[in-house]
Amino acid sequence: MTHTFDQELEDRLVRYAAIDSQSDADSPSSPSTGIQFGMLRLLEQELGEIGAKDVQVTEYGAVLATIPGTTEGPTVGLLAHVDTAPQFNATGVKPRVVKGYNGGEITFPDDPALVLSPEEYPYLAEKLGHDIVTASGTTLLGADDKAGVAIIMTAARHLLANPGIPHGPVRIAFTPDEEIGRGVDPKLPADLGADFAYTFDGGRVGEIEYETFSADGAEVRITGVSIHPGFAKGKMVNAIHLASRIVETLPQATMTPEVTDGLEGFVHATEMTGGSSEMKIKFIIRDFEREGLAAKGEMLRQVCAAVQATEPRATITCEIRPQYRNMRYWLEEDMTPVDLARDACRDLGLEPVSVPIRGGTDGSRLTEMGVPTPNLFTGMQNIHGPLEWISVQDMAKATDLCLTLLGKAATAGR
Repeated sequence: MTHTFDQELEDRLVRYAAIDSQSDADSPSSPSTGIQFGMLRLLEQELGEIGAKDVQVTEYGAVLATIPGTTEGPTVGLLAHVDTAPQFNATGVKPRVVKGYNGGEITFPDDPALVLSPEEYPYLAEKLGHDIVTASGTTLLGADDKAGVAIIMTAARHLLANPGIPHGPVRIAFTPDEEIGRGVDPKLPADLGADFAYTFDGGRVGEIEYETFSADGAEVRITGVSIHPGFAKGKMVNAIHLASRIVETLPQATMTPEVTDGLEGFVHATEMTGGSSEMKIKFIIRDFEREGLAAKGEMLRQVCAAVQATEPRATITCEIRPQYRNMRYWLEEDMTPVDLARDACRDLGLEPVSVPIRGGTDGSRLTEMGVPTPNLFTGMQNIHGPLEWISVQDMAKATDLCLTLLGKAATAGR
């Protein structure tokens, strides 16, 4: 590839990251937050301006568009999500660009105590001379996944401006609410109309991911017996005590996020709210295999039942609902989308790396729903926190991968 996309990618990421588009798991609406429309409407406008066809914002808050094919081939989908993670402050993001990174520590103007160090984060040490984008110290950056949005928009503009480049039909989808597991509406697979697709929502250069966690969410509700504490002896049942006992009984030393890695799953208590009369605990359950996921869910139920047995006057319920499944179960039946991405990587002189994602993507749900969708790198690092950063040059490599991949898909489809 001889194209230089660095400045366009930098401009797009800085512009997009400054827009607050955080999602909210407690909101029932779709999108979960109205502020996501700031990004959605902007992308709708920009897609129209660069000449994309069939541009629309769906009723469930996804932006869809078409880049007509210049040759025959399968229809390929390109996806990124516009929302940023609820886990850290995402209001008032002030992106900044460290030009020609010199290899030292990066400090942050709005939090002088915060330091991004190449010693602590060795991948940063590999980016000598790169242009590094970070936030200002008090917010996340939002490269997850506005880097993916910038990469797809840059590739789309290039294709539409150069109609001589051979590629099949391309369908673009920018989704809301990926960070809260609601990015793939049941209507999206049919509306996308792709034979297979790719999310640009990965990390370091070369990553071609086709294996994710399988995921369930759980909600435990505890109803105690409420009575005036002055007259409570032998009568009160304190829901806080029972909730604490449930959390304490779970295997904290072996099965929580902070003590697991690699292929190990976990049960993670994410929220505990309520009072002495009623309590609610939210959990996320993760495992790479269906059997392991089911076993962890059953363990949570058994813990709740055991605590319930110690206090029959209380009521304890445990509701577990599916979230997404490991995309490997479907992709391993036909690895064509993965193989195309790996071949495109090698064509660019990059060695493809596939490691299981300790998380999920919109591609997890899309793959399960019939649209095979591996995940490709963007360069994003340290996501969901104030030390988030990305190299503009890594994003350029992802843009080159996107364009190379589309060309290879058209050739393979003939």
